[in-house]
Amino acid sequence: TVTAANSSSISDGAAALVLMRASEAEKRGLTPLARIVGHATQAQEPSKFATAPIGSIRKLCDKTGWSLADVDLFEINEAFAVVAMAAMRDLDLPHDKVNVNGGACALGHPIGASGARILVTLLAALANRGAKRGVASLCIGGGEATAMAVELMA
Repeated sequence: TVTAANSSSISDGAAALVLMRASEAEKRGLTPLARIVGHATQAQEPSKFATAPIGSIRKLCDKTGWSLADVDLFEINEAFAVVAMAAMRDLDLPHDKVNVNGGACALGHPIGASGARILVTLLAALANRGAKRGVASLCIGGGEATAMAVELMA
């Protein structure tokens, strides 16, 4: 059930991320934080929007060759708490590996900046825990979702 009590607040936010080839970063003398290992999308009927990240994460693991156990942390954006809860249940993800800093219900849901917010939150959580591999997933409405696998470089 989706109610105001288990929904994220809409927050003000803006973000900018810089993505480039490793060769370009080296040419510019920059040290990348992470590398993108892969990405995947999922689309299904809109009434089942809350479970779309499950499909995108499964496709991502197939694409990267990672098992769910290979992933140190997951950041699953939830405009509604049920999105992360459904992924935890259906993928059998341990609570201590999902949204370890609270997710959107705790941190807010900056429309237009959610993808950047979850990626930066995930990268910081990986670094703070000495972990390496992470998956960020967004439920993007209308029954669609996307997921990205990242690996810290340092």
